[in-house]
Amino acid sequence: MIPAIISGLLSGVISGMGIGGGTILIPALAIFLQVEQHSAQGVNLLYFIPTAIASLWIHIKNKNVNFKLAWPIILFGVFGAVGGSLLAVVLHGKLLRRLFGIFLFAMGLFEILKKDKKLKKDEEK
Repeated sequence: MIPAIISGLLSGVISGMGIGGGTILIPALAIFLQVEQHSAQGVNLLYFIPTAIASLWIHIKNKNVNFKLAWPIILFGVFGAVGGSLLAVVLHGKLLRRLFGIFLFAMGLFEILKKDKKLKKDEEK
């Protein structure tokens, strides 16, 4: 029960920052709570609704949302979500888990390299 509470709290903080709590929640469910990958992703989607509403409300209130930019992203995001969901259903859980791990690794590597480039630019100034 404690790992579930800690996972929910940490992923909630990350979600509130706009990063995406699934980066914490899905691995935590799969690794620490032994939840099957498809179920972990389903729980994450269910968890996402109330946390996204709370975060969105605060960001709208603080005028941090550009609706003109958001609408096309939302529209195509819905199509991508439907396609991704249909794909995830037909993939084996182990493959889905590996693909998610590769995605997280690639995003982490991208962020590290992006930070290094920014540091080099700041040093040149």
